[in-house]
Amino acid sequence: MSAHGPVPAVRGAPCWVSLMARDLEAAQEFYTAVLGWRFRRASLGEEFCIALAGGQPVASIGALAQSFQVAVAWTSYFAVENADETADRIRERGATVAVGPLKLGPGRAALAADPDGATFGFWEGQTLAWSVGQGNAPASLELRTRDAFAAAIFYAEVLGWASGEPGGCDVTYEHDQVIVSDGTHAVASLRGGGVESAPDPRVRPRWHVHFPVRAIEKVTATAVAAGGTVTPVTPTADGKGCQAVIRDPDGGLFTVTST
Repeated sequence: MSAHGPVPAVRGAPCWVSLMARDLEAAQEFYTAVLGWRFRRASLGEEFCIALAGGQPVASIGALAQSFQVAVAWTSYFAVENADETADRIRERGATVAVGPLKLGPGRAALAADPDGATFGFWEGQTLAWSVGQGNAPASLELRTRDAFAAAIFYAEVLGWASGEPGGCDVTYEHDQVIVSDGTHAVASLRGGGVESAPDPRVRPRWHVHFPVRAIEKVTATAVAAGGTVTPVTPTADGKGCQAVIRDPDGGLFTVTST
């Protein structure tokens, strides 16, 4: 829970990001060095911790069970009203529910993959006072996929985007991107093939988490020194800042963005 307690979720909006790491202590050391995070134990047990920036929750890191043969990755979670119904809708559309829905602390969670293989999670229950693009939360969430329009249809159907009902997310199409808004600001984008273009077979679909930083060159240098790997710093799509992709020593990918 956040310092301000649980709050009702915006249906279909991103409500959290989490990393499942093979070595929880090593992951904490890396993200403390690179992003300046501090950690406290989560209510879910010793194998989970909450990352804090400026005293406010940013993300969580959990220890990946050795029996789970899955890649270390940052996962974006989306708020839903009924996890079982969401799981059914995902399966009905030829996608995969890999784990859950399971009771997890004050709510229920599940992990899934969309029809193109991009992994995401969904959460039924109250959420933190946390929103993408606000405060210390991730600066943005971006799905890079082969066909953004087809992906938008899938997520709209399973998460209730653009349903026209109160309390949900709206969707617009701008500059070859699908923009998802919670009614006040953009909370996610989907980028890939345009409406009139063929899907790009070179893209490996994945939800990318962008964390805000101030001194990007210092951050990337620290990541390398701490055992990570970094792509060259490049301008952001809107040309207003810079970004770089970092792979932590365990294999988790994330993007740092400086504006």
